[in-house]
Amino acid sequence: MMDFSYAITPFLAWLVAGGLKFLINSVKAGKPAFGLIGYGGLPSNHSSIVSSIAALIGLKESIEHPAFGVAVALAFIVVLDASSLRRQIGRQAVAINRLADSKEKSIPQLRERIGHTFIEIIAGIGTGILVAAVTHWVMQI
Repeated sequence: MMDFSYAITPFLAWLVAGGLKFLINSVKAGKPAFGLIGYGGLPSNHSSIVSSIAALIGLKESIEHPAFGVAVALAFIVVLDASSLRRQIGRQAVAINRLADSKEKSIPQLRERIGHTFIEIIAGIGTGILVAAVTHWVMQI
């Protein structure tokens, strides 16, 4: 039997994290928050995806396997990007939008909610690990 868990797990992590993010944003907004779908928010989709595959490799192959080390390194890069670079881009978007508002009304607004806070990243990592554990368990049945 073919093992599709390596293909299914990151997709499920993305789906679960995105669904949770939509629900959380909808509760906060008091209505369906379709406008908030995308980058930023709790939990981090990016962190969830990369941590799910790292966790799955650790569960299936062991944490001593070289692929686990590669997956953790990739996850580390993605998490750093989500927490630092993309947050800085969001701050720049705020400043650019302020400048554009004061000068030119026809310039479209840039998306300001791009990066993630530490809590959003931890929630994404937790979501990814949980999805990997459940997927691993279900695929063994």
